[in-house]
Formats: sequence, structure tokens, C-alpha cells
Amino acid sequence: MPHDKDRTHWHEPAANKKAGFGEFKKQPTPYDAYMEQEGIPVFRDIGISNVRNLPLVPWARRGGRGHFIQLYGTEGKWGCYVIEVPPAGALNVEKHMYEEIFLVIEGRGTTEVWQEGDTRKHVFEWQAGSLFSIPMNAMYRIVNATSSGALLLAGNTAPNVINMINNFDAVFNNPFIFHDRFSSADDFYKARDEIEPDPVRGLAMRRTNLIPDAANCELPLDNRRSPGYRRVEPFMTNNCFYFWIGQHENGRYSKAHAHTSAAILICLKGKGYTYTWPERLGVNPWRDGFGDQVRRLDYEPGGMVTAAPGGARWYHQHFSVSEEPFRLTAWFGPHNPGRDPGPPGEKHTDYTAIDVNEGGTAIPYWMEDPFVRQEYEAKLRQNGVANRMDPAWYLPPGVK
Repeated sequence: MPHDKDRTHWHEPAANKKAGFGEFKKQPTPYDAYMEQEGIPVFRDIGISNVRNLPLVPWARRGGRGHFIQLYGTEGKWGCYVIEVPPAGALNVEKHMYEEIFLVIEGRGTTEVWQEGDTRKHVFEWQAGSLFSIPMNAMYRIVNATSSGALLLAGNTAPNVINMINNFDAVFNNPFIFHDRFSSADDFYKARDEIEPDPVRGLAMRRTNLIPDAANCELPLDNRRSPGYRRVEPFMTNNCFYFWIGQHENGRYSKAHAHTSAAILICLKGKGYTYTWPERLGVNPWRDGFGDQVRRLDYEPGGMVTAAPGGARWYHQHFSVSEEPFRLTAWFGPHNPGRDPGPPGEKHTDYTAIDVNEGGTAIPYWMEDPFVRQEYEAKLRQNGVANRMDPAWYLPPGVK
């Protein structure tokens, strides 16, 4: 017989019965244990309209107040938290064997970065909207330059490393220095604006370890998600942590497109909402009676939403509803969608930018659920924003 849940002795199943409980609870990972022992809450959901609304709790080890964030679909793939730097104070000195990037939600200050044993430090300034990266296992300290709290959002590869090593001392007290990720050159944290094609998909990429104002920096034209869409991939401190910054024009919205979990959209400017639903529900979920299974989140600067809450591929679609453009940064952790599994050299396609009728996963406007357009037009009227969606985009190919 199967092993009873109230027993401690295991024995083989009798006859054709199967071993085990059949049903069981997911066990905490080493990273889950790490979050629990840090003594601050963990927020779990599809998203939050503004991370400023999360209650902050004293985080003794870091020297500030914080709250972990683990949106559905990112479990085990990458970590996130929000942390407040004390007024006119600083966080404790930190180093760790995982990658980490920071987005400043509010406040201004400086960050010091150095290698253990160095007498000279890199020091750079940041403000609301700044994005910067800490080199792997470098020492750093974040300092608040104001008399009010500074709030930063962090993304990292901590779950990947902690779950694999399962030894906190090896993660936080490792003496190894990554010389290929750190430089003592004066311009290491100099913001760079040069654009080059990324080596995998040929999309716009910027090599820089600091972006002073991600909410307003110039973005190259991309057009892959919506007409006039702009986008760039920052490449920081030789990280595997993948992310990009993109912007939809006001009065427009993206095509829905599907991929697997990992991506989190964070609002930098404007306001909007995101719909997400499992690919199995099809391209017309409302028309086909599955509207109750579609998840929606409305958010503003400082808000964030998971693109695919978990399990297989999910469609997701982003809508700009304010007078200013809708600017987002998408964080994936070490899960670059251009590096999907497969043998080296195997041909891949940029499937999220290719329409479903052409072999991709993007739903062209003329194929999408009629509910999407109707609701969007009503929302723009309610907000007093001009609709800039060309009616011709909703016509099938060959129809004038």
C-alpha cells in the first residue's frame, strides 16, 4: 500500500498500487528559508500597483527597512525586494556571490563600490529613476543624501545561487574577486549612451553600469510591440541578469504576446494596465467565455506586474492610458528569452515579435478579442486621452 501520511516507516506498495502520497505540498527552497530568516515579509501575488504601498519592516542585517517581493512565476528564477535607506543614513556594507541591480523609486544619494582590501572606492550619485548594477561579490554601501527616506527596488540572482550552493557563508563571505566584472578605472560608473546590436537578437543594447534617469533617457525606435514602440537593453557589469527599458506611445497599446515565466514589468513613467492569461485559453478569451480567467493589474510609476504568473506560456498585453508615454522596464533575471534551451547553433526565431498567423506568438490587432479594443477606447475617453490607434491596424491583410 502507499505510504500513509501519518507514518514514518516506508515500505513498498502492494500489488499494482503506486508509492508515495500522490498529493504533497511544495517544500521551501533554501532561498525561501533565507527570506524567512531575514525577518521581513514576503509579498506574493501577480503584482502591485505601487511598491510604495508595501509595509516596510526593520531589516537588521541590511540596516534599513524592507520587504521581499516574489511575484508569481519568478519563484526560483530571480529575487526581488524593496528597501528604504534611513534618512541621512546608509545601509550596512554588503557583498554577495550573486548579481544585483537597483532601481531608485524615490530619493537621492550615493553608492560606494570597491573590492575588499582596496583603499580607493568608486562613488557615484543617484536619484529617482536611476538604475545601477553592483559587480559580483564587490563590497558596496548605499548612502541616503536627504533627510527623508530613499526607496530602492532590487533585482538579483540570489535564488539561483543560494538554491544551488545552500550555504549562506559561501554566498555572503566568499573572498573570490571577479576581475572580469570590476574595474578600478575612473569611468567604470560613467553613464554611456552608445548603442550597439545585442549579440543574440540584434536588438538595441547599451553597455553602461549606470543609467542616471531611466524614466527619461533616450530610447531607440523598436516597433516590435506597438507602432512607435522604443526599447533598449542595458548591459551592466558583465551580468547574466537580463532586462530592458521600453516605451509605448500615449494612446496606444501593445500586441498581446506569449512566453514562459520570469518577466516582471515595472512602471517607470505614465500609467497603464496589463492583462495576462494562459496560452491555452486562445487568442480570444473573452469572446470564447474565458474572460473570468484573465488576470488584470492597473499600475503606475513604482508598480509592477508578472507577465506570466506560472506554468507553460501566458499571453500578456500592456495598455498606455495616460497623457504621457507608458515606460516600463522588464526584468527577467538570468533568463534571456533569446537564449532558450537548445543545442548551440540551432536556429531560433524572435517569436514574441512574430504574429501568430506567421508562426510566432504575437496576436495582431485584427485577430485580437473585440473586448480589448472596446474597453481600451472607453478607458481613454474616461481619462481624456486621445486614441492614437489607427483603425487600419484592425483590418486583416489585404482588406482596405
